[in-house]
Amino acid sequence: MQFQQLQYFVAVAEARHFTRAAELVHVAQPSLSQQIKALERELGADLFLRARGNITLTDAGEALLPLARRILADADTARHEVQELVQLRRGRVRLGATPSLCTGLLPDVLRAFHDRYPGIRLLIEEGGSHDLVRELARGALDLALVVLPLPTPAPALTTVELLREDLVVVSSPEAPVPGRDGRPVEIGDLERERLVMFRHGYDLRELTVAACRSAGFEPDFAVEGGEMDAVLGFVRAGLGVAVVPRMVAARTGRGLRVTPLARPGLHRTIALAHRSDVAPPRAARELQRMLLER
Repeated sequence: MQFQQLQYFVAVAEARHFTRAAELVHVAQPSLSQQIKALERELGADLFLRARGNITLTDAGEALLPLARRILADADTARHEVQELVQLRRGRVRLGATPSLCTGLLPDVLRAFHDRYPGIRLLIEEGGSHDLVRELARGALDLALVVLPLPTPAPALTTVELLREDLVVVSSPEAPVPGRDGRPVEIGDLERERLVMFRHGYDLRELTVAACRSAGFEPDFAVEGGEMDAVLGFVRAGLGVAVVPRMVAARTGRGLRVTPLARPGLHRTIALAHRSDVAPPRAARELQRMLLER
């Protein structure tokens, strides 16, 4: 049974005339008649009683008609749904990002994307780069913003560098200025500070701890285990200082003192990643373009 045969059958059933039905579906009448006969052979039953000037449905034709109409309607719905997806009127994007990027980079880009494509649902998953790479690999995410280098080799992923971001030191305005004489903070200066530290799995935690150890000391944690909002709140309360991305400090740093790190400072490289073996959906590719062009 072919889709086209059902179209021709419904046209004849509604027109009650083979020639007029052929005109409605823009096909030659002999071709339409041949397809109807092929459908009848496939079903093993006559669908029409053919009398000169009088075409009526048989019992088999009466039974088939509502089913054929439903199949054709479902096909139209499917075509419409796919066209809407292609034209970015509907769909979803599953985006993973580290919590600091959700705070600093994403809000403006996601607002612009939503304004342009309001029918696209945005599903955001926060996590460290290690977790996001795993979710990408198993197909749970379309795109992910990760910190390079990746925690483990990921040959099945394609990564495109997005930005290189400076890290800064944030502290309470009521606490002593970190460092010396208001100058940029040296990594070694952090040995005299108590740090508010992110939970395990945070890229910022690993980067900061590694920098302190490279400078020859083990950092002293005043409190650890927080997410970004909690860390900033603890710093505002005067519990200690924290090393955070400059974008985060600029966006959510009200009530905080922001001090740059002395050269060469600390930086992190943000990349956009997706699976190499599967092309991201159209909506995800559009979000990818907006992120790269931001």
